[in-house]
Amino acid sequence: MVATVKPAYINIFHRFTLLVVPGLLTLATSLTLVSCTQQSQKADNQSPASNVADANTSKIKTKVLRMGYQQAGDLVRVTKVLEKRLEPLGVKVEWAQFAQGPQLMEAMNVGKIDLGSVGETPPIFAQAAGAQITYVVGRRRTENSGKGSAIAVPPDSPIKSIKDIKGQKVVFQKASASHYFILRALEEAGLKYSDIQVLSIPNVEAASAFLEGKIPVWVTGDPHLARAEKLGKARVIKTSEGLDSPGGYYIGAKQFAIDNPELLRVVIEEIDKIERWAEAHPKDTAKLILPFQKLPPDVMDLVISRRSFGLRAISPDLIREQQRVADYFHKNGLIPKPINIKEATLTDEQYAAITPPTISQK
Repeated sequence: MVATVKPAYINIFHRFTLLVVPGLLTLATSLTLVSCTQQSQKADNQSPASNVADANTSKIKTKVLRMGYQQAGDLVRVTKVLEKRLEPLGVKVEWAQFAQGPQLMEAMNVGKIDLGSVGETPPIFAQAAGAQITYVVGRRRTENSGKGSAIAVPPDSPIKSIKDIKGQKVVFQKASASHYFILRALEEAGLKYSDIQVLSIPNVEAASAFLEGKIPVWVTGDPHLARAEKLGKARVIKTSEGLDSPGGYYIGAKQFAIDNPELLRVVIEEIDKIERWAEAHPKDTAKLILPFQKLPPDVMDLVISRRSFGLRAISPDLIREQQRVADYFHKNGLIPKPINIKEATLTDEQYAAITPPTISQK
């Protein structure tokens, strides 16, 4: 299936970005949705399929689950674990690809997708713009968290530290996780957001320009970062290790999440299982994803070696962490009004219904 984007969608995204971050470049070229229904037989043979009891799945009424994923790729899509579990239950899975989290969030806002994984920042900006979304489940933060995101410069750049980027053009995607990262890095260095020249460009578009030496400072992540490093084109001046971020989430369209608790419980269970398998089998995971990423094996190995896997339940503590980040963006004038993260959450009873007992509470 090929997912297409009508001009109205692009116009809505343009209004969304103008509301939340004045001056954000129009990113029409990055909004193409790509269907990804063909999967590898190798993934079928090597990834662990589930055969657990499907309690309450007879209540599933939805016939299609529309999943969004980012340009960096998605292990769940590659291994087809959702298809294997859901198709016997009469539910088809459709996939749509996005350049980064902000584009995925806006697609959800206009009803194009039901569920997708993003960093901590995109849902904050989406909620500030009025999107009806909800936090479904969190992503675990592990010792690898932050290793695959960095502020990078060309190898021969005179820039040696964050203090040296004052006055420089800094490229990243606004309303993405990189936005929070650069803001915190500047603060730690005693600089202000106004001390840099911000250029908002998605990673997929900025990558080539950076490799050609046309971008002085790039806030990016894997696989783009790993590729630039392996090519000898990037020197990292700071990673996001130790960043006080609550981590990423699977975000759902709110009404969809309310209407489909049985389906979400199955989906969350399958995602967590395949990610825990991947955490224990990094070499096999790299081999599975390699044909879809079209990256050299050494680059793929690096990407997997510093990726975090697994899920954690939405809890009061996690909501408080996310609220702190939202308040930080408002304090710095980057969202137009305060937001209450709890307004984008489900009730305790609803979370109990969608969260399998195997999901980490930390």
